[in-house]
Amino acid sequence: MQLDHDRPDVPFAGYIERIARYPWDRIAGDLDAYGAAVLPGLLSDDECVAAAEFFSSSWLVRVPAVEDQRAWGNGNYRYMRYPLPALVTSLRTAIYPRLAPIANAWNEKMEIGERYPITHEAYLETCHRVGQTIPTSMMLEHAAGQQTLLHQDIYGERAFPLQVAIMLSQRGADYAGGEFVITEQRPRMQTRPEVVTLGKGDAVVFAVSNRPVTGTRGTYRVNLRHGFSQVREGRQHVLSIIFHDAAL
Repeated sequence: MQLDHDRPDVPFAGYIERIARYPWDRIAGDLDAYGAAVLPGLLSDDECVAAAEFFSSSWLVRVPAVEDQRAWGNGNYRYMRYPLPALVTSLRTAIYPRLAPIANAWNEKMEIGERYPITHEAYLETCHRVGQTIPTSMMLEHAAGQQTLLHQDIYGERAFPLQVAIMLSQRGADYAGGEFVITEQRPRMQTRPEVVTLGKGDAVVFAVSNRPVTGTRGTYRVNLRHGFSQVREGRQHVLSIIFHDAAL
């Protein structure tokens, strides 16, 4: 597959149509219940191969600070930079309008005043107005013995509450282990983990930091963190789609 790097701001109509076919009522229900939901087969095999090549494209990525890498884990991490590859821009542009209503419903339940515009372009303008202009989408690479520790991807005052991770490698053929993990801490309860097994091209949508939970005394916020368990054999690549930009 030939990706169009020369038109990074024009979303592919094919991605918009593909994403529209997912059962978004079910996805919203899974997010409400578990804080995570799977989009099976978001990318084709060819798209996964092409996206994995972003990792070695030096003009597309920037290296995070050493302290950031240590806080995340012992894998190899690369942020992307503007202009983003058309594939990434297309996915952000096409997925965001499906997630904004879920995020707005969550904020209403949690009594948070912020509301998110329906287009990603409009949301990025709110980030840029507060000085968050650096893209945060990134590539993750884990070899045997490597993992991403539990963390939250918050890079400034503006932080969209949902993000997406896409598995670019084939379980069993390319690697073993390396499951997506999300944990949830509820008041006065033990931490609750969820483990999500992803096939090549599958994506997981998940809560960045908080989500609402309805209890016997009303709705309250729970705190979430996410990561990837240790790869036992081989090597895995993951594309992380984050909808907010970072401060300088």
